Amino acid sequence: MQASRVPVAAIVLAIACGGVLIFSGAGVGVSLGFIGVWILSFWLVPPAPPEPRAAAQESLNITRSGMRDLIEHSGLPLLLIDRNRIVIANAHAREAIGKHILGQDARVALRHPAAVDLLSRPGGGSITVQGLTGPRSNWQMTRQQIDERYSLIELINRTSEADVSRAHTDFVANASHELRTPLASIIGYMETLEDEGEDIAPKQASKFYSTVLREARRLQTLVDDLMSLSRVEAEKHDTPREPLALAPLVQQASRDGAGHERFDRVQFDIADDKLKVRGDHRQLEQLVRNLVDNALKYGGDSEPVDVSLTSGEREMAVLTVRDHGEGIASEHLPHLTRRFYRTDPGRSRAQGGTGLGLAICKHIVERHRGRLDIDSKLGDGTTVTVRLPLVHDEP
Repeated sequence: MQASRVPVAAIVLAIACGGVLIFSGAGVGVSLGFIGVWILSFWLVPPAPPEPRAAAQESLNITRSGMRDLIEHSGLPLLLIDRNRIVIANAHAREAIGKHILGQDARVALRHPAAVDLLSRPGGGSITVQGLTGPRSNWQMTRQQIDERYSLIELINRTSEADVSRAHTDFVANASHELRTPLASIIGYMETLEDEGEDIAPKQASKFYSTVLREARRLQTLVDDLMSLSRVEAEKHDTPREPLALAPLVQQASRDGAGHERFDRVQFDIADDKLKVRGDHRQLEQLVRNLVDNALKYGGDSEPVDVSLTSGEREMAVLTVRDHGEGIASEHLPHLTRRFYRTDPGRSRAQGGTGLGLAICKHIVERHRGRLDIDSKLGDGTTVTVRLPLVHDEP
């Protein structure tokens, strides 16, 4: 055991205070008692020893360990920085940026001018960092200063929000362009008719009126498709519950999509007429109409269109619509269900297409928890396959 140090300065101070008491008229006994109690207290109540450096370091390690456990399973990427060095990175941070960042200087690990600027600022703050984890990535980075040594970095991935915003902007721009085209044609022809008045030849006037009517119908079709797409997207999280017999629905919708003048080109192969799915009757009819209409439009003027319905693997109903036209180049296939995407814009508009048909089909299939696949080869036609979950009659 370590020997106690004699508190010399405290003893001298006690004797001096006793002298003051005697000088002030207090009794000698009282003064000596005061001095004795004061001096004795230094041995009876020893001062607390200072905390060793090892204990302080252990306390710091416990704090870091607790912080690591606290943030490890957070839903956001989090980094604990000791001055500029990353001492803790939770699971999401290691996944987003990489396991190698532990122990690195944060400015080197993040390698982005905006992030380095935030790390260099006194205090904290929040910024948007574009391209932190990829060319199109978008992150909100927040730095919170804990003390002079430590700070916490929080990262929120805003990439999907930016993509949605960009998609909405592109959609509005494309829709505006598609609406403007027939409107400009209608206005142009009507202005010509108004300017010419009775001087215009009847044959030419009739041609102008026919063009205006055609463009007006095209405009109506485009507006109908836009509204239909909006409705389908609004209902995409509402799974249909009504059991529907699929065979009669496919046959009737195919007739409607083909019309009287083209129905003789449609060939049916219904292997099982008792297949049932849970679905929205109106939307499934629209799905079949769109697919049959597309196949008839782009499959050649006289080529047949094959519509088949079978029971497939994994309790799925399989609807197939196949044309025998020119086919589609492979580079176009991944983009066919995008809004307003056309492999041949001029031909599509001439056929009355809006560029929304397959986008509507994709959203209808997704709402019904199904799958849509498109397969095509140049010179060998195009096949669209829709798989929908079957529902069985209860015993």
